Amino acid sequence: MSTVAKIMSKQPKTVGPSVSIVSAAKKMKTSRVGSLFVKKGKKLVGIVTDTDIVRRGVAMSKPLGKLTVEKIMTAPICTIEGSQAVDDAQDMMADLGVRHLAVTQAGEIVGVVSVRDVLMFYKRYAQSKVPAEAPYSEPKIFQD
Repeated sequence: MSTVAKIMSKQPKTVGPSVSIVSAAKKMKTSRVGSLFVKKGKKLVGIVTDTDIVRRGVAMSKPLGKLTVEKIMTAPICTIEGSQAVDDAQDMMADLGVRHLAVTQAGEIVGVVSVRDVLMFYKRYAQSKVPAEAPYSEPKIFQD
């Protein structure tokens, strides 16, 4: 089975804790990611996700322009060692109810793995098992 390190994004995006969630959301859109690590000085202190913005900001009718990332971020950061199996990441995400995990190597965060990364891994795996005479096809899905 493949490891988390093989499917992770190697250069996760970061944002400062005092950045507004509107700015964070714009950075996520521009970067085409669903999460940003929150960096205070040289230390990663949390993670803010598109789900955090919706559930802790928009759905709570908070003033989005003034609400900072620090107020809605998830901390501590959930981590998984890069050498662990993709199955372990899937299980951990399900158990913790999260869609992003920081990937560590020797205790240092070196990447991020998302539910989408896991799903794409299993999709490629399933497609590799389909005989050539019975090609696998599915509709195209476009992302905003």
